[in-house]
Amino acid sequence: MSEEHYLELCENPVQFENASSVNNVFFDEANKQVFAVRSGGATGVVVKGPDDKNSVAFRMDDKGEVKCIKFSIGNKILAVQRTPKSVDFISFIPDYPHLECSQECKMKNASILGFCWTNWNEIVFVTDQGIEFYQVLPDKRSLKLLKSQSVNVNWYMYCPETAVILLSTTAQGNVLQPFAFKSGTMSKMPKFEIELPVVPKPAKPNLTERDIAVATIYGQLYVMYLKHHSRTTDSPCAEVVLYQLPREGSYKKTNVLKLNTTGKFALNVVDNLVVVHHQSSQTSIIFDIKLREPDCALNVHQPVLPGRSIHPYRIPLTGLAAVPTQPPVPCELYSSSWSVFQPDIIISASEGYLWYLQVKLPPTVNLLQDKGKLMDFLLRRRDCKMATESGPSRGSAARERPVRTQAVIDQSDMYTHVLSSFSEKKDTSHKFIIAVLMEYIRSLNQVQITVQHYLYELVIKMLVQHNLFYMLHQFLQYHVLSDSKPLACLLLSLESTYPPAHQLSLDMLKRLSTANDEIVEVLLSRQQVLGALRFIRSVGGHGNISARKFLDAARQTADQMLFYTIFRFFEQRNMRLRGNPSFIPGEHCEEHVVYFKQVFGEQALMKQVTV
Repeated sequence: MSEEHYLELCENPVQFENASSVNNVFFDEANKQVFAVRSGGATGVVVKGPDDKNSVAFRMDDKGEVKCIKFSIGNKILAVQRTPKSVDFISFIPDYPHLECSQECKMKNASILGFCWTNWNEIVFVTDQGIEFYQVLPDKRSLKLLKSQSVNVNWYMYCPETAVILLSTTAQGNVLQPFAFKSGTMSKMPKFEIELPVVPKPAKPNLTERDIAVATIYGQLYVMYLKHHSRTTDSPCAEVVLYQLPREGSYKKTNVLKLNTTGKFALNVVDNLVVVHHQSSQTSIIFDIKLREPDCALNVHQPVLPGRSIHPYRIPLTGLAAVPTQPPVPCELYSSSWSVFQPDIIISASEGYLWYLQVKLPPTVNLLQDKGKLMDFLLRRRDCKMATESGPSRGSAARERPVRTQAVIDQSDMYTHVLSSFSEKKDTSHKFIIAVLMEYIRSLNQVQITVQHYLYELVIKMLVQHNLFYMLHQFLQYHVLSDSKPLACLLLSLESTYPPAHQLSLDMLKRLSTANDEIVEVLLSRQQVLGALRFIRSVGGHGNISARKFLDAARQTADQMLFYTIFRFFEQRNMRLRGNPSFIPGEHCEEHVVYFKQVFGEQALMKQVTV
């Protein structure tokens, strides 16, 4: 079923000239660039990267077959290897255009296995006798040797994300020596030994680069070893063994991923998930090393989900032979021409495509039956939250995301995407909905997380909607619903439906002790002017309250004696504060003084006491 495909190839792959039309195709793991090289007279090179900025085409003098070609970071310097002894360099820096130089490896009788750029002007030669770390000086058309290390090397692997090179040493190739590079320095990390499977004598197993992958998972560097057991053993099924490589300290064998089958495999890492492709069955399985199996000293993992194939992909026809109405051609998945690179790249040289592998989360909801494990799985995924900033698209150059082990589903997420829509369902019992809301509130309180007022509002709306006023009263009386100004205002709005809500609101505002202004406004809006005045006197705030606000409210009641009482109160206050009963201009009470004279006569105004 198509909806069960939880892996897919990206919609906008990097396209390049396929292998049938060029002499060689190379992939640069640091810049994620594909080099299509065509020889004949001059060597034509077309470079395609994740976006147009990384795409470039140029010609070079034909000095022999290209064995390896890579740009430094930012496409500043091009390195080309044509012989086992040397590497040529061409500057693409605007100030030093097309300046060339060449560098032979320093170690006598050594052969260069390859090279890795660790910075825009720093490069490492990996030879069969060790490594040589250079700084490229394009203005001087030369290289400066920064450091070297002698060691017999079978093969090597590079992790651009951490700038760590892994060297395979010893006759069986299973002793790995890592080196870390940063800002012109080379650090030798502790070497470690990969435990090879037991095989019948006299055969000896060898570790090859096909069995090893290096990637960052949850912010930690891991070496992944694809371990094939002998068919004569009790458990012939293959497994992936993970070794964690800290920057300091010794390595640790941390995880074993059970593949439960044999055959040819390839590894990717997508969104901190280890993806294992199985060619013969044309399926893939995924592992999450954070989902630990119970009762296991060493973390032994089974696949998170049942094996499924990558979602079918169709290649649109292009060129002169293409017909507008002709449908796209299905891509051959799990093809023998596929090359897999870390962390999440699949290249088909025969078809001229570079894809990024992606995880689709919706199908996992039905495939993972354990809902607790499902939640743990989903929360650790990059795009698990609609509100989360997903960052640059996979096709952009700045694809790096901050390391995050797990997302946080906060109260606003629960309210927006779960509880509010849940409460609107007609076919769900309101008692059940209220119980769910209260259980969520209880769980927040249990871990001492302040409950946001909108959750309480949702509870109150549900109770009012179903006339459960007795329950509402109890929740408020026993402080099940915590006091807040927004909640008090909501209760005020319910007065017409439930009259006691007014007093419940006032009581809540009083308990808050920071809502005196709100209480006064509420009482004045209900024309309870004396009540507002008594309240403000009880809390000692009558010395600086606005006289005009109270006089406005008193006049709106059309009760002249009430107006007289309020007016006299403020005259007495003025006398007490300033020794003069008159209102100062800043209080803007002139119209009320005129009104007082009209109704009660000027002689009714309080006179200033003279000594």
